[in-house]
Amino acid sequence: MFLYVSIHDLFLIFLGILFLVLVLIGVLLSYVLYQHTVSRHMREWSVMIENKIADAIVYSHEERSSDEMFDLYSKKSPFRYLFLEKLVASKKKFSGSAQQTIQQLFIDYNLQIEALQKLKKKKAHLIAVGIQELTVMEMAVYLPQISVFLKYPSSQVYQEAQYAMVVFKGFDGLSFLNEFSYTISDWQQLRLLRSLKTIPEDSIAPAIGWLKSRNTSVVVFTLRLLRKFQVFSVYEHVRELLTHTSIDIRLQAVRTLQSLENIDTVTHLTDDYGNQPAELQLQIMKTLKRSDDKRCCDFFRFQLLNHPRADVKLAAAEALVSLGAKDDLLAISGDKTSPDRLVQIIKHALGERLC
Repeated sequence: MFLYVSIHDLFLIFLGILFLVLVLIGVLLSYVLYQHTVSRHMREWSVMIENKIADAIVYSHEERSSDEMFDLYSKKSPFRYLFLEKLVASKKKFSGSAQQTIQQLFIDYNLQIEALQKLKKKKAHLIAVGIQELTVMEMAVYLPQISVFLKYPSSQVYQEAQYAMVVFKGFDGLSFLNEFSYTISDWQQLRLLRSLKTIPEDSIAPAIGWLKSRNTSVVVFTLRLLRKFQVFSVYEHVRELLTHTSIDIRLQAVRTLQSLENIDTVTHLTDDYGNQPAELQLQIMKTLKRSDDKRCCDFFRFQLLNHPRADVKLAAAEALVSLGAKDDLLAISGDKTSPDRLVQIIKHALGERLC
């Protein structure tokens, strides 16, 4: 049975399709026009805001003329969000009195309202931006609102909260380490360390507690912290970490012992050397080389002659060259009983030194 469609029906179908196409074209054109309008407004607003910031920095409060148009726009939400974004970016670029001027603009226009609104959003990146804006603008009064995000699931959010706590409270802001279960990335560790200028004299007790944390990244960060501020009183606690199950923690412990070096450090490291994997042994070799201690010569000579790994032998040879034992190395390489591989390693070490 054939389906019969009249010309009239086909014409109606064609009109329907044509109507839908025209509607879609209209929607698309409206969207493009809207985006163009928004883009134009953003460009105009950006110029207006940048001029406002520049005038505020150049002229004193008394010299500035009132700007009714700017004040009118400043009541519109899209404009305020852009204003806030520009202020934050500008404050990061400038220093001194210019920063204070920018911060005062933030206060004068109550832009903390927009920053706080972002803390109520569900999207992690918006929350993180809100925390960052309050931090850059030094709004320590809102620390209670920021601190609730220290245990937020998103790293983007809790990292900004951590940074804010340290910026506003210094060493005391690291109290989140007491119960922190997430990993602190290397980038975040460096960020936190850079924000710390000093640590109090009573910082030893919290630091010792962090060295015992089950969170490997907390222990690593603490070791870097002790190394930066050279907290010599925790030397023995750091030394205990040479037997830690984490290789990364052991590596950081060796580097920290070097920073906290005392008269017994060479003995401690050489005593622990045999119990460490090759990766740690190389780090100990580098640390002992930097100590520039003549007492290490016998240790390096033994490693050069007896260690099975070529890279460790090379490190030992280079350390001996660094300590001025070039004649000993030449004697070993000139001995006819020395293996060819050992002679090559010594020549390489001497060549590296002479270049």
